[in-house]
Amino acid sequence: MLEAIIIGLVEGLTEFLPISSTGHMLIANSFLKYEYSDAFYVLIQIGPIAACALVFWRDIAGYFTNWKNPATKDYVLKLFAAFFLTGAGGFIAKKCGLKLPETILPVAFAVLIGAFVIFAVEYSTKKRPLNSNLTWAVVIAVAIGQIIAAVFPGASRSGMAIMGALIVGFARPDAVKFAFLVGIPTMFAAGSYELLGEIKAGNTAGLLTPESIAAYIVATISAWLSVVWLMKFVQSKNFIPFAWYRIVLGIALLVLFTQNIIT
Repeated sequence: MLEAIIIGLVEGLTEFLPISSTGHMLIANSFLKYEYSDAFYVLIQIGPIAACALVFWRDIAGYFTNWKNPATKDYVLKLFAAFFLTGAGGFIAKKCGLKLPETILPVAFAVLIGAFVIFAVEYSTKKRPLNSNLTWAVVIAVAIGQIIAAVFPGASRSGMAIMGALIVGFARPDAVKFAFLVGIPTMFAAGSYELLGEIKAGNTAGLLTPESIAAYIVATISAWLSVVWLMKFVQSKNFIPFAWYRIVLGIALLVLFTQNIIT
């Protein structure tokens, strides 16, 4: 039970931060040696999606109640466009086999490269002002960021989506919010598909164990806390601390690999 709770905590805290949940899960799994089913992992990924939706429930509700407002229509249209582009791009990438395995070396390199991407993007933002104008360039950049993360596990879905928005001049708080709102239906669709697959395969029992339920609850609560914290953090700070953290994480993954702790 304790190991399941730790796994849920790691997943929840890292899913929406730009630091690679995959990298952290590899480390957690290597030390805990917790044998969990695919159904368990699918379940604890769905919890953070619900948590993110809860954080932005007022915005989501406003899209339904104020749908006649031109600004609301424009925002929702661009949300759906980013979702469609992400889904289409991810589908094409999957059909073409364009996805690296979630093993230590590819993930470690993706974590490190992602750190330097953050450094480069943040450096570029110093030379020009950021604004809250949601353009089609932002939509495309966020979709591309999410597709890159899908192809390169360890890149961080939220991290690449947010960096994509910043590259085209979108303000940090707005970039985080838009990336997360796009991520809700994207991750929900993917998670629901995987969950349905587990149910059809007869793995329903793996979803209903006390360990799975506890891990789901912990992942949901910790994800809610991390999203709330990040939204406050970006009001006054940039993503450079996350870049340094990713360098430490990437080096740690490589060291664990060379010591045969993670293979």
